[in-house]
Amino acid sequence: MTTDSPAGSSDPAASGAGGARPTTSAKAILISIVAAVGGFLFGFDSSVINGAVDALNSNFNLTNSPLLSGFAVACALLGSAVGAWFAGPAADRYGRIRVMLIAAALFAISSVGAGLAFAVWDLIIWRILAGVGIGIASVIAPAYIAEIAPAHIRGRLASLQQMAIVLGIFIALLSDALLAGVAGGAANTFWLGLEAWRWMFIVGIIPSVIYAVLALRIPESPRYLVARGDLSRAGEVLQSVEPGRTATATKTKVDEIAETLRREDKPSLRDLRGPQLGLKPIVWVGILLSVFQQFVGINVIFYYSTTLWQAVGFSESDSFTASVINGLINVLSTIVAILIVDKVGRRPMLIGGSIGMTITLGIMAVAFSQSIPAVSQSGKSTVALPGIWGPVALVAANLFVVSFAITWGPVVWVLLGEMFPNYLRAAALAVAAAAQWIANFLITVTFQALASVGLTLAYGLYTFFALLSLIFVLRAVKETKGKELEEMVA
Repeated sequence: MTTDSPAGSSDPAASGAGGARPTTSAKAILISIVAAVGGFLFGFDSSVINGAVDALNSNFNLTNSPLLSGFAVACALLGSAVGAWFAGPAADRYGRIRVMLIAAALFAISSVGAGLAFAVWDLIIWRILAGVGIGIASVIAPAYIAEIAPAHIRGRLASLQQMAIVLGIFIALLSDALLAGVAGGAANTFWLGLEAWRWMFIVGIIPSVIYAVLALRIPESPRYLVARGDLSRAGEVLQSVEPGRTATATKTKVDEIAETLRREDKPSLRDLRGPQLGLKPIVWVGILLSVFQQFVGINVIFYYSTTLWQAVGFSESDSFTASVINGLINVLSTIVAILIVDKVGRRPMLIGGSIGMTITLGIMAVAFSQSIPAVSQSGKSTVALPGIWGPVALVAANLFVVSFAITWGPVVWVLLGEMFPNYLRAAALAVAAAAQWIANFLITVTFQALASVGLTLAYGLYTFFALLSLIFVLRAVKETKGKELEEMVA
């Protein structure tokens, strides 16, 4: 796989010897895949509770405590904000690989703890701990991949983070369904006398251990090594992921990295300070990218997908199958993003995604304005969409997922990993990721209140944010395709 070198690249190795095209290193791809396993844990652990909610409510007598039940589900998002906030400074202090191992340990410990929880407060503690691991993984994977990947394929490799996330979500759904199916229900006793819902959490140990073992086999980030003064190892890592580099080009690149990192004090969150409301402009761009990614309501679509399918006439069991298919569409759309991100560019993809999301969410808002009261097969009050409006909403919902999964889903992670200067990348990414988790939490906890007023209000609000995201990209987001990380400025 080859591609033209970026115009204006200051790296002599960007075009190889004699102007040859840069080659893609298999090692760079494999290393990036390993780092992205953190994204898999991120997706798996944030979604695994979905299949256990009803059993949890019954086991801990939460049926009449919807607020406490909702907090037990959403509390991991708060833990994620905490983990993301501290991940950047920790990565700068202890290294990217060690922080990956910390995330893996948190995943494993919280999986066992949640699976053996004896009370709801106990479960909440373990879920918050899991969230801390999720938050760390959400920061360290894109930062590491951006710092290890050659510029000409950095977008594709960074997109592996989003691919891993959606695969983690998909596997969590399948795992929950399999365990519940074998046991005859999530609340039924399964292996070793434990209920199936407990095993839904405990199986998280498997990917956690795999992540830890693989993390021990990949090299440290060359940018971190330069920051620690280990220039020779940094050069070796750069040479291994871009074998076409000459020794002279490698030394030049190490010197460029060292120049961008040269400072008298250690990196910290203080580096983010600037004139605009206390932060540098580039930090605000990262924060708003994260917030808009969540404020368009993508997670609500997945939470509400089963009810949406039922509104169109599907049975409850068929609705679950359709939701899994919806998750598969998410995965396939992310593959498309990986194939085109380094050809089309980040900014055009975000613009196209914002337009697509605005149109499809607007159609959903109009469709639900035609809804009528109904009763589900389980006897719960719901809504139905008469006539043509059911299929219209269904198609619009799937096209919204496609619009998001090809653009804003992966591209935001790509940008967050590469848009910041070397000296503040980890800290800025930590703050942006923390903002993303807080935005996710706000959307999650407010949806039920909005839905109680009417789904037209909910989807109308998400349409408004999708339109704002378009204006924001046009005014504030700059293209980073093909640029070396050393070219990024604050």
